[in-house]
Amino acid sequence: MTAVVATLDLDGVTDKASLMERCARDLRLPDYFGRNWDALADVLSDPGLWPEDTVGDRFLVVRNWERYAEARPGEWATAREVFSQASALTVTLALGGSS
Repeated sequence: MTAVVATLDLDGVTDKASLMERCARDLRLPDYFGRNWDALADVLSDPGLWPEDTVGDRFLVVRNWERYAEARPGEWATAREVFSQASALTVTLALGGSS
């Protein structure tokens, strides 16, 4: 099996709309992605979005999330909950900004 590592870079993200757009862009989500919390949860849990030979080896690294978390703590709490419940991949928050 081959591991798939996707990176979500939240540098410059200031609100939920920006987060959803960044998710769509960085994760190459399908056009039908609804850009809301439920749609994000659904798409991150959809094993059909990822190559079949990567079952159990799908990782999402979220970078530069600290400023968004500080500016929008309620939204960030919801985003973290969505990420933690994603059943099709493992999500990791990168520490240290852009490093």
